[in-house]
Amino acid sequence: MPNTIEVSFHVKRHTDFELLRIIKAQEQGFEEPVTAYLCRVAIMSRTGIGIVFGHKREDQYGRFGDGHLLRTSDVIKAEREGRFWVLTTADSRYVIATFQRGNGRSSLREFLCHSREPNL
Repeated sequence: MPNTIEVSFHVKRHTDFELLRIIKAQEQGFEEPVTAYLCRVAIMSRTGIGIVFGHKREDQYGRFGDGHLLRTSDVIKAEREGRFWVLTTADSRYVIATFQRGNGRSSLREFLCHSREPNL
């Protein structure tokens, strides 16, 4: 009987700090339904990139499973609700539990700055 090794690419474990932030976000509650919670988030080219937790559309094949890297569709708006930032796309809402070290918060500030510019 051969030995089997299961390998899962692009999966990261959430840190204790990230899990505590997710719990605080869940306890806070939000105005509209939340699609998922994201950790280590940065915004690049109008999309949010982070490690997913609790995605409502996780399927039997592990798509959108906890710990997977997720790239959102284009972010329509980013707004603060209570103690957390929420990214809204055409059909989803993602709560940012933690930002990516180094450039996560600055990427949000840059997105907010550009999204407030009038369309020419």
